[in-house]
Order: sequence, then structure tokens, then C-alpha cells
Amino acid sequence: MILEQVVLVNEQDKAIGDMEKMEAHKRGVLHRAFSVFIFNSKGELLLQQRALNKYHSSGLWTNSCCSHPRPGEDTAEAAERRLQEEMGFSVVLEKIFDFVYRAEFDNGLIEHEFDHVFAGEYEGPIEFNKQEVMDYCYKNLGDIRNLLKEHPGKFTQWFHLAFPRIEEWWKQRYGSMAEISSIQ
Repeated sequence: MILEQVVLVNEQDKAIGDMEKMEAHKRGVLHRAFSVFIFNSKGELLLQQRALNKYHSSGLWTNSCCSHPRPGEDTAEAAERRLQEEMGFSVVLEKIFDFVYRAEFDNGLIEHEFDHVFAGEYEGPIEFNKQEVMDYCYKNLGDIRNLLKEHPGKFTQWFHLAFPRIEEWWKQRYGSMAEISSIQ
């Protein structure tokens, strides 16, 4: 069995080495990651519920897809690859921002990531990987904002951090459509 590697980076996202994924999460070492946010034509965001066998944040709701690029792999290409692997479809993704975060989990693991955030649009069937995803749904941004306030423990820590920036990006890009989708 080949152990999965992550790319270690500094605060400017410059690669400084590789490390086995679980070791990086045990030590809390900063590494490269990505998060994908997929919208449908109504402006609803595709959420996924992480499978119960995930090494942390199992059973929690989060953005459409997230993972780590492999050493030597372009981050955008990794995001597209992983979206296909987790959710069963491919779309062109647009890089919209990045952020660094650190989160500690009850099982002793630590996520310390330089997270590249991508967005795309998709209408069509979803055939998710049951090893990665337990469930999925589309929700409008207003409903998600309310759910984050009312049930914060049902969402991943990184989703709490990324969602306000996604919502702001959506409003700047689509303006009044963002307001309409939050009312419905």
C-alpha cells in the first residue's frame, strides 16, 4: 500500500517538502490543500456530508469537495481530479481565493492548511463515492448562513471560515441574484 503524500508549504504557499498525509495531520504541519464550491444555475451551493469513515470531521456537512494535491501535481488539476473522484462529475473550475487555517480535532489530528478555493457550476447527475461522501444536497446561501448559525456543529471548521468569503464573492459576482437566492 502506497501512503498518500501532501505538499508542505510556507505561509506564501512555496513548497518546502513532502510528508505522509497522516503524519502531517498528527504534527499539524502547514500543507497545501484545496476546497471546491459548486453552484447550480439557481445559485444554490452543492454541499456534501463527509463519510463516517473519514479520518476527521466524519458525518459533517461541508463544501462540494476538498482534498490535497499530490507532490508535483498542479492544484487546479488536483481539484478537478478529486471532484470527479468524490462527486462523479467534472467541470471547469475558477480559482477565487485562498486562506490559511489551523484546526484541532477531538481525535488529536490537526488541519493546518494553505487552502486554495475554487468554484464552478454544474447541472446534472451526481454519483458520489460512498467511501468519501455520505450524502449531498443543494442549498441557497441564505439557508446555509442560517444553518451555520443555528447548527454550527453540523459543519466542518474550514467551511465556517470559507463560507463568508464565498458568499461575498457570490454577491460581488452576481449581485441581485444572490439576494433572490437567499429569499427563496
